[in-house]
Amino acid sequence: MSSMTDGSQKQEDEAWRVLEFYSGIGGMRYSLREAGIKAEVVEAFDINDRANDVYEHNFGHRPYQGNIQSLTAADLDSYGAHGWLLSPPCQPYTRQGLQKDSDDARAFSFLKILELIPHTSQPPSVLFVENVVGFETSVTRAKMIDALAKTNYVVQEFILSPLQFGIPYSRPRYFCLAKRRPSSFKNQLLNDRLLWSPSPLFGHDDITGANGNDQSQGSLDKLLQSCEPVEKFLEFKNRNDQIDIQSGFLDTSIVPTDAYGALEKNDDATGHADVNGHDGSFFGQYLVPLSLIERSPIQFNPAPAPPTTRLLIYILFRKILISRSTSALDNGPAPGVFVDHLAECAKRFDFVLDPRVFNYLLNSYVRANRIQDAVLCFDRMIESDIIPWVPFMNILLTALVRRSMFDEVRELHNKMVLRGINGDCYTVHVIMRARLKEGKAEEAEEYFREAKARGVELDAAAYTFVIHAVCDEPNSSLACGLLKEMREMGYVPSEGTYTCVIGACVKQGNMVEALRLMDEMVSCGKPMNLVVATSLMKGYCVQGDLSSALDLFNKILQDGLSPNKVTYSVLIEWCCKNGDMEKANELYTQMKDKGIKPSVFNVNSLIRGFLKSQSLENVSKLFDEAVECGVANIFTYNILLSWHCEKGNVIEAQNLWEEMIRKGVVPSVVSYNNMILGHCRKGKMDVANSVFLEMLEKGLKPNVITFSVMMDGYFRKGDTEHAFGLFDQMVALNIVPTDFTLNTIINGLCKVRRTSEARDRLKKFVERGFVPSCLTYNSIIDGFVKEGAINSALAVFREMCENGISPNVITYTTLIDGFCKSNNVDLALKMRKEMENKGLELDVKAYSALIDGFCKRRDMDRARELFSELLEVGLSPNTVVYNSMISGFRNLNNVEAALDLHKKMINEGIPCDLQTYTTLIDGSLKEGKLLFASDLYSEMLSKGILPDIITYTVLINGLCNKGQLDNARKILEEMHRNRLTPNALIYNTLIAGHFKEGNLQEAFRLHDEMLDRGVVPDETTYDILVNGKAKGINTLPGAS
Repeated sequence: MSSMTDGSQKQEDEAWRVLEFYSGIGGMRYSLREAGIKAEVVEAFDINDRANDVYEHNFGHRPYQGNIQSLTAADLDSYGAHGWLLSPPCQPYTRQGLQKDSDDARAFSFLKILELIPHTSQPPSVLFVENVVGFETSVTRAKMIDALAKTNYVVQEFILSPLQFGIPYSRPRYFCLAKRRPSSFKNQLLNDRLLWSPSPLFGHDDITGANGNDQSQGSLDKLLQSCEPVEKFLEFKNRNDQIDIQSGFLDTSIVPTDAYGALEKNDDATGHADVNGHDGSFFGQYLVPLSLIERSPIQFNPAPAPPTTRLLIYILFRKILISRSTSALDNGPAPGVFVDHLAECAKRFDFVLDPRVFNYLLNSYVRANRIQDAVLCFDRMIESDIIPWVPFMNILLTALVRRSMFDEVRELHNKMVLRGINGDCYTVHVIMRARLKEGKAEEAEEYFREAKARGVELDAAAYTFVIHAVCDEPNSSLACGLLKEMREMGYVPSEGTYTCVIGACVKQGNMVEALRLMDEMVSCGKPMNLVVATSLMKGYCVQGDLSSALDLFNKILQDGLSPNKVTYSVLIEWCCKNGDMEKANELYTQMKDKGIKPSVFNVNSLIRGFLKSQSLENVSKLFDEAVECGVANIFTYNILLSWHCEKGNVIEAQNLWEEMIRKGVVPSVVSYNNMILGHCRKGKMDVANSVFLEMLEKGLKPNVITFSVMMDGYFRKGDTEHAFGLFDQMVALNIVPTDFTLNTIINGLCKVRRTSEARDRLKKFVERGFVPSCLTYNSIIDGFVKEGAINSALAVFREMCENGISPNVITYTTLIDGFCKSNNVDLALKMRKEMENKGLELDVKAYSALIDGFCKRRDMDRARELFSELLEVGLSPNTVVYNSMISGFRNLNNVEAALDLHKKMINEGIPCDLQTYTTLIDGSLKEGKLLFASDLYSEMLSKGILPDIITYTVLINGLCNKGQLDNARKILEEMHRNRLTPNALIYNTLIAGHFKEGNLQEAFRLHDEMLDRGVVPDETTYDILVNGKAKGINTLPGAS
């Protein structure tokens, strides 16, 4: 980089303006500064927020965080940069990264940057590119060279190792320096060539899979001309602190060895060998300074080693650490034997046992990917009282964690602790990472505490690890405490750490603390990011404060933050849940307008919301759009299938099913369950069973819901045999019945009036661990009430209360209804009082039961009071309530009051049913209002309400009583046309009417017709025929 100013397009005293791409933690910037070049990094770019936190800490400037592919040529021109530093992701060119090369998405941004160069108004004068070995053979590199050539750049490329520059780190790297003409390099012979360095001390990293040094001698000579530091590192003169490393093994002509290859004790073994036949060729041998061998990232200051030990270290280095293959280890003795031989060698020649040798051996096993052997080596070292150094133990632990060998990590660490080796902060990082990978966040936090108690000095990264661990649980209170402790230690939590803790607080509903931390984060100079904002929005929504969530959304828009798909998804979902479909649809439209493709989750949320609000037009539009653009999936179809089937729209559900099959969407178990439910609700058990069998044929396994729905369908049809047969089949398939299943059985038995059996089964279920709910007891109470067994219903009610199950509104309403129907209104009122004492409010059904009870007692004053009370509490009376009131007034012959209620029903839009019209017609006929009764009948027919046998009985009885026998006859003929068979009461009424008019012939003809139609005459019929009169013919039960 010292030649950056050659031919530059700027003033000599002006600082270079540099852009740093893929800046990471700032390695390029640091190197640029240390190189002594007068340069200023005007902007750095990196997408990783944690790396950016470190970069900001190191240089006081936070890199641009975003997708580099979004940059334009105009954006790059705005910086006016003279040089670009680029260290793109290396994973596309490594074996671990699967070597996808330019097809790897991580390579796209680098290629995009190269494509922008010709479009910039002032391309950079210099580009410096760094990457792993392996990049030099990639398609990406070829594209880079081609792009640079087309934009008038001259290029020099190198494969260099830090060892060449006095740095004890062996991994070689690829470097490319490009200058834009007219700038040039001093040594132009090296242009457009890839030059390899001599073989590095430790060989290439096994990740890259690079080959050895295969260059010609001439190319390597040229390389030496540009890499003078190599000459300083690999000195040519043999000194006392150097060891001659031949291309083979140790020259045994210099130092005698025994049969095992161990060094023999020899006073002449001075630690350096006479280099016979040395011709001064640089590549014939390496002269490695002992200072480099003894140098370590952590200074241990071991005791000085005698010359013989140096030779032993040399052997180890040459055979294990220098070797580019693992053949030396593969062909060597077992790790334990290796350690024993080295230890024996030290004892045999009476020199100090140097732990470095064993630690380097341990490290070599890890580097050679011989992890199990490394563990064996470690164990043998411990057994031999050779304590591994902490950095090398950390390397081994890291390798084990990467391979998810968590048991070995735990065992190795325990041995460390037993030996009194506490490790360092990096050890804490590794062990905590292992615990987290195991999913044992609590153990990670516990280990952090233990390490702190042992006096290990914990850094910011350790605190960050443990905070993230407890947030995963989540334990927001502990996370907040650790965050506070971290700040008290003088560490500044990163934006990512704050984000994690705020998210944990939101998950646990602690919005107050989440908002406090957000303020604290902002006060520390870290702006609120989108992840934090989205978390807070969701927190507001979960607490039911959608308004605050939308306010925060508007605020981030004003602050320049761009909501992403997650942000919109949260708000759309909760707007739908809160019924604010207008806002949900607005957000959905806004999301699409910003180019964010909606997910199926968004579409499904909106469809559910529109279905709930009965906005079927919007549902159809959104569904068609989702199908057309390929977003709709099986879950989308299932939502609509479920809705149609629950509403009884089986035909629509079937049409949707067929469309789904045509579209190639494969039905799921849920799909089949929905269709089975629809057919069961319609009582079409044959069709439901066909769907069930089709499901089995398709290889889908029915679940507990499938069986439960089918059982409920059979119980509704009264087919208990099939229902219990399905239950037995389910148990045989080892499908465990759920509470829903057992409640279905109990409710089904109650519906078929086998309530006592249901109660007996409940006892058996309880013995097997079933815990009955209020729903369970309600089914049994309702069953006994419908069977008229009020005392049994009360006994179940008391049992329910004794078992700690609180009765709900349905429980009390069922009992009130039962008491009223059994003419025990006083007991019903006591139930109401108890219900009110427990803070439960009567619903419409409870009021309806009480009103009906008082109407049947002909206490219309009290009935009116309850009706008014119902309105005062904000409830709306339904058809059942009005029918009870109309019937009560009819029974008191107060037809005017009944008709007033009928008018009120019409005005309020409450539908009249068959019972309403039948009661009003009966009252009108009794009052002699034949014409009005006829109008009511016509109105009923116009609404599509067909008369039943009771309605016809009322009409014929009323007309006969008023001498309208011809009209009564017409009603009888209408019954015949509608294929309804008159009952004995109707014939008795007609026969009595004709007897009364003296038309005996017609009376006996009606008797014959009665017999012809299979209607059995009763005592009243014969009494009329014999005595010429009827004894008390009533039309409706309770009618006077």
